[in-house]
Amino acid sequence: MSSTSIMAEKRHELLSGVEAHVAQKLQEMGIDKKKAEELGIEVANHLSDLWAGSTISIPKDYQFKLTARDLEILGKFNGRNHRALALEYGLTENAVYRLLKRIQDKKFDYNQHKLEL
Repeated sequence: MSSTSIMAEKRHELLSGVEAHVAQKLQEMGIDKKKAEELGIEVANHLSDLWAGSTISIPKDYQFKLTARDLEILGKFNGRNHRALALEYGLTENAVYRLLKRIQDKKFDYNQHKLEL
């Protein structure tokens, strides 16, 4: 199988997945199935048009997802529950310590006006 056809399969899988996910989420919000499917197709087509010809790599742990998870962990942190949070989120205790330090550093930089938001 050529690398072109492998890339075509991956591209099709990505866009089909986006289409199906958007349609599913819209249906869960009460949107008519046919309209949800049409909007899913529209979103997939938009992504295809917008990124046509580009090669991108999407990390497994993209920043937005980490930020949401990090904020959730911070909200549950009570000063003594590193281990419980590690177990709940599938992390090591050291990872929880590093995560909390990273958030504290970001908050410090923000408060010192070092971050551009």
